Amino acid sequence: MKSQSARRTLIRAAMSAPYLQREEEYELAVRWKEKRDQEALHKITSAHMRLVISMAAKFRHFGLAMNDLIQEGHVGLLEAAARFEPEREVRFSTYATWWIRASIQDYILRNWSIVRGGTSSAQKALFFNLRRLRARLSQGADGGVTGSAMYKEIATALKVSEGDVALMDSRLSGPDSSLNAPLMEDESGSADRQDFLVSNSPLPDEMVSVSIDDERRVTWLHSALDVLSERELKIIRERRLQDDGATLEALGTKLGISKERVRQIETRALEKLRAALLETNADRSAYVS
Repeated sequence: MKSQSARRTLIRAAMSAPYLQREEEYELAVRWKEKRDQEALHKITSAHMRLVISMAAKFRHFGLAMNDLIQEGHVGLLEAAARFEPEREVRFSTYATWWIRASIQDYILRNWSIVRGGTSSAQKALFFNLRRLRARLSQGADGGVTGSAMYKEIATALKVSEGDVALMDSRLSGPDSSLNAPLMEDESGSADRQDFLVSNSPLPDEMVSVSIDDERRVTWLHSALDVLSERELKIIRERRLQDDGATLEALGTKLGISKERVRQIETRALEKLRAALLETNADRSAYVS
């Protein structure tokens, strides 16, 4: 009830805000851009809140709270005000419409659990236009277009595959459940659905095991490096133990030898390391490649 009352109050305030004439709008936009006049910004945004509410109402069928849609639209309105260039002589409402719509659409995409990675421009167009196109095609004189023929026409219109259309249609046709909803509706203390999602993160024992293996690897390699000569050690450090390893040619120039000679020394050094590791544990040879 409180949210509905707040929404009605907001709508009344928006509808009562005066319209801006082109000259007044331009003057306010200049004051905000050049002087960061907060009063000018307030007048511009207040005068265009009816536009935000109108845009938010077009997305009510996605099942999200109207107050949240209006709030996200207001974020887009503020973004438009921050980027608006009055010298281009374009009405602010024309410019702000794109930012308001984009902000609301991004909010919907973030909050619909059926959206999985479909964030390309084509996928967004499919998500927001599928219902409209499906309704229009189904209202033909002879019962309209249905089935695969409908998918084909929509795919052609939106430049996506028929498979994408069919998949999105099945997702939009199914119920959308909140991950915060309790598993047992009659128990207030019941766990949420998100508590039972499978995590892709490694288990604690796996993380510890990897950490221990890394420490052992460093210890073994440092111990084995003692068998190398000074020049072999320098080549291995420069070529194998740095994130951005030196090239054979660069290292050869630095040492005053040919790059082929560097390659030969590196190969011999690696063989010596493998032999040193195998002396204590055969499994350690896998750490040198």
